[in-house]
Amino acid sequence: MNAFEIRGGNKLSGSITPQGAKNEALQVLCAVLLTDAPVTLKNVPDIIDVNTLIELLEDMGVKVSRPVPNTVVLQADGIDPDYFNTHAFKKKSGKLRGTVMLAGPMLARFKKAYIPQPGGDKIGRRRLDTHILGFEKMGVAFDYDQENQMFSLNGTNLHGARILMEEPSVTGTANLLMAAVLAEGMTTIYNAACEPYVQQLCLMLNSMGAKITGISSNLLIVEGVKTLGGCTHTLLADMIEVGSFIGLAAMTQSELTIKNVNLESLGIIPDVFKRLGIDLSINGDDIYVPAQDHYRITKFIDGSILTVYDHPWPGFTPDLISIMLVVATQAKGTVLIHQKMFESRLFFVDKLIEMGAQIVLCDPHRAVVIGLDKQQSLRGINMVSPDIRAGVALLIAALSATGKSTIQNIHQIDRGYERIDERLNALGADIKRI
Repeated sequence: MNAFEIRGGNKLSGSITPQGAKNEALQVLCAVLLTDAPVTLKNVPDIIDVNTLIELLEDMGVKVSRPVPNTVVLQADGIDPDYFNTHAFKKKSGKLRGTVMLAGPMLARFKKAYIPQPGGDKIGRRRLDTHILGFEKMGVAFDYDQENQMFSLNGTNLHGARILMEEPSVTGTANLLMAAVLAEGMTTIYNAACEPYVQQLCLMLNSMGAKITGISSNLLIVEGVKTLGGCTHTLLADMIEVGSFIGLAAMTQSELTIKNVNLESLGIIPDVFKRLGIDLSINGDDIYVPAQDHYRITKFIDGSILTVYDHPWPGFTPDLISIMLVVATQAKGTVLIHQKMFESRLFFVDKLIEMGAQIVLCDPHRAVVIGLDKQQSLRGINMVSPDIRAGVALLIAALSATGKSTIQNIHQIDRGYERIDERLNALGADIKRI
């Protein structure tokens, strides 16, 4: 089954609970390699990317059990460090960006690691410089195998260091943190990413016995310890799913309640949706989105056209830019969508234009959207999901469209969204796997 067949135009209603955070899961799963004690992770999303990483951990010797749905118990007491230099590792790790974060804990505990060329979405260049340069400052030597496209890292001389990151990379921060917690001496990481998922990783490591201060800031201070123990850790709700459901409600004129969203971890996400004119209210830890016939894009205070752009936390997450672009197609007004981080993430707009949206793609990073104000529905078409976030954006467009749409390559959607068809059908959507 590799396609969704969607019949759009249905108004949805009811409550939906977001899955556990995919990006947090990839970090904390790598962290289990730092100890030989059992680690219990709760609210783990049952999605392809996370399951691929769990399978890879099993292949290298981690014991894995799933006592109840969305809970995983892992124990890394029989690791084979040489597994990383096998063809099997190279093949499986090439499918997933998150495997780069195995390097930090492997260097910390086993003093050697391997980093393959990044896998995952084809949304533009993803450099490893931040990781490699940080490790070098901590005394790690590296060599690049051109034929196998693999970095081999030697952490025999791993030690604490002062690190000024050239960019606040989330995976780079996580990798350096996990190397530092068992490194001798003090490590300071300045210009560190401070996303909620990095904060969660810090809290988990501290519960295992690490000594990290500066959590939630861009200056992390790590005092190396000798060993770490086990812990139980619960993942946050996935902020990208929360944003996706807000956009879905607006596009389909639906009344939805999004439950248990971990509101404090959402940052400015609700406010940015409000700037598109979407009415939403907060009830405890839930977000209520009423059915709206119309929503009007606001302007800047000086009357100029609104720009929505991505930025490192606490700015707006790049993973919701695709959703914002789709939602804007049925708003009243005009908005400039500026995707700064990845140069290929807006290339799915040709499908939206084919569906009837009014979009001008200015360059690989910017698109101007002239909203249709619900005066003209999008029309169903056949399309292909190019990456996780664009795939769900196209799914939202299809659910709001008139007629039947088909989305191929839904493997991309399944990589990041747990049983999305079943969960949305329970709210009144018409999605079939074919």
